[in-house]
Amino acid sequence: MKIDIQQIKQRFGIIGNSPLLNRAIDVALQVAPTDLSVLITGESGVGKENFPQIIHQNSARKHGQYIAVNCGAIPEGTIDSELFGHEKGSFTGALADRKGYFEVADGGTIFLDEVGELPTPTQARLLRVLESGEFIKVGSSKVQKTNVRIVAATNVNLTQAVGEGKFREDLFYRLNTVPILVPSLRERPEDIYLLFRKFAGDCAEKYRMPTVKLSDDAKQILVSYRWPGNVRELKNLTERISVIEEERTITATTLKQYLPNSQVEKLPVLVKQQESDYKLFNSEREILYQVLFDMKKDVNELKELVHGLMSGNVAVPTKENDVTYSHSHPHSIRHVDHIIQEAEAVEEAVLSLEDAEKEMIRKTLEKYNGRRKSAAAELKISERTLYRKIKEFNLE
Repeated sequence: MKIDIQQIKQRFGIIGNSPLLNRAIDVALQVAPTDLSVLITGESGVGKENFPQIIHQNSARKHGQYIAVNCGAIPEGTIDSELFGHEKGSFTGALADRKGYFEVADGGTIFLDEVGELPTPTQARLLRVLESGEFIKVGSSKVQKTNVRIVAATNVNLTQAVGEGKFREDLFYRLNTVPILVPSLRERPEDIYLLFRKFAGDCAEKYRMPTVKLSDDAKQILVSYRWPGNVRELKNLTERISVIEEERTITATTLKQYLPNSQVEKLPVLVKQQESDYKLFNSEREILYQVLFDMKKDVNELKELVHGLMSGNVAVPTKENDVTYSHSHPHSIRHVDHIIQEAEAVEEAVLSLEDAEKEMIRKTLEKYNGRRKSAAAELKISERTLYRKIKEFNLE
């Protein structure tokens, strides 16, 4: 008997009637009885974590272990131990044998979230599990068997990562046996107000207050906003409004106060790109870092070029009349000096940003007594990114 999609939505708390959402759920139900690997893709905040549970609970493995692993939150040095286990004495701190997730979940399902964050050596180990069901604990030479169904998820473009050499092509095709694309909130505008009402009702019940409602013009703004943070962003906004606003009917003017003035898609550096080519960042802060660090690279290349021009008899154009002079001409020299000064000013700004970032990370770690998970949450970056920044800035 075919399982009704509406029953699945009620069971897993999924709100919406979008055809794209229904299609994603239907594919999950179709593939659930098999043992095929599934790759769930979609932007951050769309609710990808619901789909591996749908697959597990509607499979023959539903009575086995279900383990969800956030690959981006485990430091690179320990992720092999977490996934595959280790032998006593295999590394400093390995005081006893430890079972990994693939051993514990034998006969069940493992959900690998943020699978694109896996280090290359771990990708090779994972590929072996997918191909033969075999793995070796860290520090051991004994091959062990496991019977685990793998469901992976990512908000990274793995095809692009494969092209850049950051993700193994053979692993990508093994994971991507059945792809499921979870639509972004802007692709299902008919569901936005339904979700708002659900979150507003939940918040009112939780805090014992009247439910907030939207005026007609506020509804229009809510639906037309692009929601870069997707369902997660909508839920957070609804809860903030419910708790802060005394007036229970929210007007367009009030709603605008809770929405950012500019959206990620409107940044100048991204305007000319197609929406499918956008890089996914954890926050606007990471976009700023990326732009400035790219700028720093360009500045260094420009300085090398300018010094090369000054050291040889190479033609350079001036701003005034676009006439070409040799490097010995005074106008040319002044122009080159001006370029170097501008380049150095930009480089100093980038270095100042690095110092500010280092100090911000240091203070946040002190605030939480070194607890990286709490610090990463406040900084709005993944634990993997924080771990990398700690090593980069020598904050250990």
